[in-house]
Amino acid sequence: MDLKQQMRLLAERSRDASRALARRATKKKNGDLLEMEDAIERNVATIKKANAKDIEAGRKAGLSSAMLDRLILTDRRIMEMAVGVRDVAALEDPVGKVISEWTRPNGMRIQKVRVPIGVILIIYESRPNVTADAACLCFKTGNAVILRGGSEAIHSNLAIAEAMNVPGLPPNSITVVPTTDRAAIDELLKLDDLINLCIPRGGEGLIRTVAEKSRIPVIKHYKGVCHVYVDRDADFDMAEKIVINAKCQRPGVCNAIETLLIDEKIADKFLPRMAKALTENNVELRGDERTRQLVSNASAATEDDWYAEYLDLILAVRVVKGVGEAVDHITKYGSAHSDAIVTGNKATAEKFLREVDSSSVFWNASTRLADGGQYGFGAEIGISTDKIHARGPMGLEELTSYKFVVVGDGQVRE
Repeated sequence: MDLKQQMRLLAERSRDASRALARRATKKKNGDLLEMEDAIERNVATIKKANAKDIEAGRKAGLSSAMLDRLILTDRRIMEMAVGVRDVAALEDPVGKVISEWTRPNGMRIQKVRVPIGVILIIYESRPNVTADAACLCFKTGNAVILRGGSEAIHSNLAIAEAMNVPGLPPNSITVVPTTDRAAIDELLKLDDLINLCIPRGGEGLIRTVAEKSRIPVIKHYKGVCHVYVDRDADFDMAEKIVINAKCQRPGVCNAIETLLIDEKIADKFLPRMAKALTENNVELRGDERTRQLVSNASAATEDDWYAEYLDLILAVRVVKGVGEAVDHITKYGSAHSDAIVTGNKATAEKFLREVDSSSVFWNASTRLADGGQYGFGAEIGISTDKIHARGPMGLEELTSYKFVVVGDGQVRE
């Protein structure tokens, strides 16, 4: 059997599993998830042994220390995976929920009801904990999942999935693609007759490649070029706190800011103060001409800097002529991920919130809060900057579709 046939068989088995999962009651799914939690805890040694193989191979391949850190599964990280599964079991099941219902003049009753999507393909890089997170979220929503992690984590991913496939589950509910051959991804992305949705998680290169090759609908975000705009009516203490958090708390993630915009009316007073605080946090500043006049240690920003997702302690800074120019800048250079305004002026804030077309917009809060857990979803499968089907942090509801249930008593179309 060649690779093409292998991937088709794998997807067919997942489709069969999805049909069984769609019928599974909430109580049963929650029980299964608690068994998965126990299985992960029981198999810590087995998972760590598999992970050690990946770490050894990664060192030989010359992976960076940062990549190795993302790859390593300690006792604590494995137990956190188990707790994450338990937390998903405690969440409300969206499947079967009636979104809306109404009765037509002819007496026909219509309900719009949440249902599983079917088979979900998730393609991701590095961190093996994504295997457990994605598997339990898809399982809770009645979806079969095909997981294709990075080749550097193949042994870890297989071990985690094996532990989570507890007795009594429909066969192939949770499947890790068993080969590191990249051609397997290409074959899976052609199977739009069997796989209903693809979610890539990783760098911009991975996501663009998947989106270009896939025949399956893809939910994605290419990058997070996020902004904070400090308005003329901002509280300086609040603004400084928000900017430092949004840039420095964890600079290598998609909801960290990459550009700071400052109203020209407060630039003379606020910008030197803000630059000092950022420099004390080891942030490299790249600014426009006005910024460099006020901040001696800022280097010149290029056009590419306004588009850049640094994922590092680097920040582009621009002085703008009020909220309108800030909105124009974000519209041109942003990635529709997360953007914030700091202001005490309600009308200005409402203009920003209305006109900035990003998946999350904030007033007097850090963009780092753009997260499913912070929004009260309990967990997330990722953050989407698309507009169709899902947008922003994706929780359980975003892993469902819906159907119309129509009940009549003999009605026919005239």
